[in-house]
Amino acid sequence: MPVNADALAELGGVVLSTDPDVTAAYAHDESRLTGRATPAAVLAPTSTDEVAASLRIASREGWHVVPRGAGSGLSGAANGAGEFVVLSTHRMTSILSIDPVERLAVVQPGVITGDLRAAVAEQGLFYPPDPGSVAFSSIGGNVATNAGGMCCVKYGVTGDFVLGLEAVLADGRVMRTGRRTAKGVAGYDLTHLFVGSEGTLGVITEITVRLLPAPRPPLTMVATFGSLADAGQAVAAITAAGTPVSMLEIMDRTTLEAVDRLSRMGFEPETAAMLLVQSVEPDSVGVLATVEKLCVDAGAVDVAVGDDPEEGAQLLEARRLALPALEQLGDWLLDDVCVPRGRIVRLIELIEDVAADEGLTIGVFGHAGDGNMHPTIIFDDADPVSRESALRAFDRITEHALALGGTITGEHGVGRLKRSWLARELDETAMAVQRSVRLALDPDGVLNPGNLFDPA
Repeated sequence: MPVNADALAELGGVVLSTDPDVTAAYAHDESRLTGRATPAAVLAPTSTDEVAASLRIASREGWHVVPRGAGSGLSGAANGAGEFVVLSTHRMTSILSIDPVERLAVVQPGVITGDLRAAVAEQGLFYPPDPGSVAFSSIGGNVATNAGGMCCVKYGVTGDFVLGLEAVLADGRVMRTGRRTAKGVAGYDLTHLFVGSEGTLGVITEITVRLLPAPRPPLTMVATFGSLADAGQAVAAITAAGTPVSMLEIMDRTTLEAVDRLSRMGFEPETAAMLLVQSVEPDSVGVLATVEKLCVDAGAVDVAVGDDPEEGAQLLEARRLALPALEQLGDWLLDDVCVPRGRIVRLIELIEDVAADEGLTIGVFGHAGDGNMHPTIIFDDADPVSRESALRAFDRITEHALALGGTITGEHGVGRLKRSWLARELDETAMAVQRSVRLALDPDGVLNPGNLFDPA
């Protein structure tokens, strides 16, 4: 239904803007080659009550509503189509409480992930989820996509730290899920039904997260290799040995060269791949000595272990620069696939074949410790031939991941970018159940239509 001024007027100051010059800034996330349109209005509530009022009116008027966090997503989950309003949680930025006894924090969804990590660190606590966008992504967005990051190999993903939620359903009803206790198994796990739901089941307005004691400063190791295959063999050996690392990241030559141009880190030009490894174990020296041997056995050209926290932080920053650095090479299309760790070598080999076949540059980086790779396809969007090659490469890589027993997305979500792939990964019964759940909570299709899949 059309978004009318009279209904918007009922929301007063919740309406951020209806000016197309302003609302255009809320039209899409950071994904590429995903459908997008300019919203008719942007709603920016500051409380659960205002979110509930917004959705009651939207439901009554038949509006489509696209929930949005910081807009840093990479799958098009914050993009709309046709006539719709965006409901942005960027004004809901309060850290409501930090409890050092129960080791939990309660936050609004607009809190920036890095800010939460810093706030709990001041009390000797640790919030482990650490996406590459930690400095600008919001907790609400992280929960909505079940975001991962560089510490997943040891700690897991965002959902592993979500204890409870407050969410507003499409019709404006408010629901609390989960718990604030160490244990709790009352009823269905509605909390984790909403984790990863990408704004299709409700709008999350409060999040209770589990915290850990602050870890000791990490010990960092860098290993360089003459080929991607050798680096992949090292990853397979490290994971097969059960080595307790807290980080195991990989960057290929294309990515390293791009990062070096941006940061002047001084990587050797003949390096085909680099592994970045960290340990926070009491015997980190012994852990990394084991990793060093496994890397050397796999053909590492050079291995360096350092206990200087500042140097480790610089190396970690270099890894965070992977995508921004590759962006400098041209238009880009980022994939996000995850395969069994023992099949990383084969995935890398297949990506190299795709790059050669399509005549494209594809930078490979990612979370090697859990098999989650981010092949980044560089192309010229102004050239139809190059664009088609990029789309073919994207589909081929995604198909290879499925064929290797993997998944179409490890942490970025389905959104609009991979909605056509979801039914290829899930069986018909699983898809039917997902549609049934969505229809039960949003029978009128108010929330994020076209994201993940159509309700019917």
